Amino acid sequence: MNELDALPPLERMIRKQIMERGITDMRVVETMRLVKRENFVAADRRDLAYIDEPLPIGHGQTISQPYIVALMTSKLELQPSHRVLEIGTGCGYQTAILARLVREVYTIEIVKALLDEAWERLMSLAIRNVHFRYGDGTRGWPEAAPFDRILIAAAARVMPRKLLLEQLADGGTAVLPVGEERNQTLYHVLKKGGELIVTEICPVRFVDLVGEING
Repeated sequence: MNELDALPPLERMIRKQIMERGITDMRVVETMRLVKRENFVAADRRDLAYIDEPLPIGHGQTISQPYIVALMTSKLELQPSHRVLEIGTGCGYQTAILARLVREVYTIEIVKALLDEAWERLMSLAIRNVHFRYGDGTRGWPEAAPFDRILIAAAARVMPRKLLLEQLADGGTAVLPVGEERNQTLYHVLKKGGELIVTEICPVRFVDLVGEING
């Protein structure tokens, strides 16, 4: 047994899946240590909470693997003053991490049961700087825009340029997956002077973004 194998599952996840894979933002690392993934999965899957895989959370949705959560969060370069739009609340794990790092999170989920469960989890963790909305995330949250950052936790078929141009603040960034089921890429998007500067990060595999405006 090596040193890593002897660590508790959460700490092993932090060291092996996150830090050893190049996540150097210690605010992100410490937040993922604080927000325990086991609280966001079903009771019968808690023994799997810290494995390096997405896990089903019901309704055809998943909780992303820890490394992808850390990667997306770190690529946003979050500051305590930021207001963040999250599309795809899911179980609330990514939401809770964002909420610990920024001033306000506006999160949208199209599956009501998932949104209700996420709300209950975050309330139980005394997280009070999150605004929840049940509805079509592809429309964003126009009355609260512009946002300093946008994170989309499901894959649009094509880059949602209209959403990003209208609801991302100038100088703001977004991180999101785009593509068909077996050919998706994670992107970093910077809005500058009314234009979108798009940079590829890595191949990924997400559930599809569900909504009227997917593209």
